[in-house]
Amino acid sequence: MGHHGWGGRPPASEAEARQRIIDATARCIDRHGVTKTTLSDVAGELGVTRQTVYRHFGRLNDILAEVAAQGAESFVELMLAHLQGITDPAEAVVEGMVFCVRTIPAEPRLSLLLQLEDTTAFGRGATTRHTIAYGAKMLQRFPVDWATADIGADDLDGLAEIIMRLLTSLLQHPSEPPQDETQLRTLLNRWLAPALSRTAAAAHPHS
Repeated sequence: MGHHGWGGRPPASEAEARQRIIDATARCIDRHGVTKTTLSDVAGELGVTRQTVYRHFGRLNDILAEVAAQGAESFVELMLAHLQGITDPAEAVVEGMVFCVRTIPAEPRLSLLLQLEDTTAFGRGATTRHTIAYGAKMLQRFPVDWATADIGADDLDGLAEIIMRLLTSLLQHPSEPPQDETQLRTLLNRWLAPALSRTAAAAHPHS
């Protein structure tokens, strides 16, 4: 497209081009919704041809996955703010999961994590080493003293895997009729929280 495309400002690098495509896709999603956003919409938003977009991304799903991943970064910050003041490991994990189940389906960019089942954190990619490592890193940022609860770095990998498996099931296959937050919190407190509480109790049997 030369300087007629890209709004008259061609990207200076591959990284800039990819980011501008991601940003344009996010705007299209906000405007039209995920299901009605097409590669032609993205190209039109940028003032380029579809072929130009294809030079940087092989398919629309690859762009959508990047939009979802970047939306997830903002989501993590919101979740950590929600958890501030909760220092008990079991309570923090339960509240974090309730927050995810409530928030992810309602956010257009985050809901992509549910729709792109082949690659994303809440599809078949849920148990990849990369996703589990990301989940463990996120758990490390919880306002919890994991060491005091005798939960080490290796344990956080295992905990992250269990959480990702549970969240994938809860998000992809919600209960019928749908559970409200109180019911979900009760379920998690009954079956998930005791495992973390027992770990903390075993670490400090006389406390």
